[in-house]
Amino acid sequence: MFLKLFSLIPLLHIYIGWRLLPALPWDSNAIVAGALLLTASTVLMPLGMLARRMPEPRADLLAWAGFLFMGAFSSLLVLTVLRDLVLLLWSAAAAVAPDAMAGQGQIIDWKRGDGLARFRERSALLVLLLTTVLTMLGFINARRVAAVLKVDIPIAGLPQALHGFTIVQITDVHVGPTIKRGYLQRIVDVVNGLKADVVAVTGDLVDGSVSHLAHDVEPLAALQSRHGTYFVTGNHEYYSGVEGWVPHLQGMGVNVLMNAHVVLEHGGARLVLAGITDFGAHHFYPDQQSDPARALHRAPGDVHTRVLLAHQPRSAAAAEPAGYQLQISGHTHGGQFLPWNFLVRLQQPFTAGLARLGNMWIYTSRGTGYWGPPKRIGAPSEITVIRLVRAEGS
Repeated sequence: MFLKLFSLIPLLHIYIGWRLLPALPWDSNAIVAGALLLTASTVLMPLGMLARRMPEPRADLLAWAGFLFMGAFSSLLVLTVLRDLVLLLWSAAAAVAPDAMAGQGQIIDWKRGDGLARFRERSALLVLLLTTVLTMLGFINARRVAAVLKVDIPIAGLPQALHGFTIVQITDVHVGPTIKRGYLQRIVDVVNGLKADVVAVTGDLVDGSVSHLAHDVEPLAALQSRHGTYFVTGNHEYYSGVEGWVPHLQGMGVNVLMNAHVVLEHGGARLVLAGITDFGAHHFYPDQQSDPARALHRAPGDVHTRVLLAHQPRSAAAAEPAGYQLQISGHTHGGQFLPWNFLVRLQQPFTAGLARLGNMWIYTSRGTGYWGPPKRIGAPSEITVIRLVRAEGS
């Protein structure tokens, strides 16, 4: 897959250069500079994705450069395509309309070359301006501490003692080349101020090995809540060496749930909190296949409040018939930025926020960090306070 992606990168950069550079009102030196920037982007984007295989600190520098270019490139490509669509419509109108159309006392000349030339020039400049603005805003949105988002979820038959029970979710932090200890520490400080009953970390905590990132994830050990911190694996834990991360996190006092559950006693009532391995875990370790039903093995039959931590929302199809009332997930980042906001819906049944599947609620976080480009547009990061409340009529 990566080879196919890498082969497309030069072609897409050539397309952008072909469509924009000749239209810009620049001298030859500026055109050459623009071409050099596109060439640098072509080279650095794949290097940024492969940087984790290189020795530090060179790896982090390459990752920063590659991912920054990737974020700018994504906006540049989308805006260039949109510009070309407008030009296509303009040309189509010129082909089918008469040379002059009278309407409301005005003459519309679809074929005037000077008007089209001006639009080509100004729209090319607008594409560059919007790309710069979106990249800067996206960077600010991604690098700031995630906002606290509060969600009440009505649970049928919830014991009175569990009314108001809070689960603070963080997910998809992606500690790695561009997210380090300080970023995670700020998240932990916010979470600790929320006085949660449980802290849930629903996967994709890391992008790198224990040997590279052990220092950067240390703040996680300081998370505070009444019943502890619970973690489930995401797909990036498997890319990063899950066999090292699971014991490392357990050694930090984090409870890792791998197709397993715990029973929490709270104010005289009980709640089953289960967790499953990532939806695709079996591709790495067949014995770790994600199994919501197995996670409830030997769970007390008289405890009907059952909450599942599952990294990917698409685990819901197996979780609902297993008897859960709530699934808490991440993975999607809410799309993070265009065009992924739309494409993620092709892979996951739920993209962000609260949804319902049969008798089960699904809450999908937009993520607490970011992956790849330090950019978020239209999908702000979040630290989620999920509060269980009694459903009306319970």
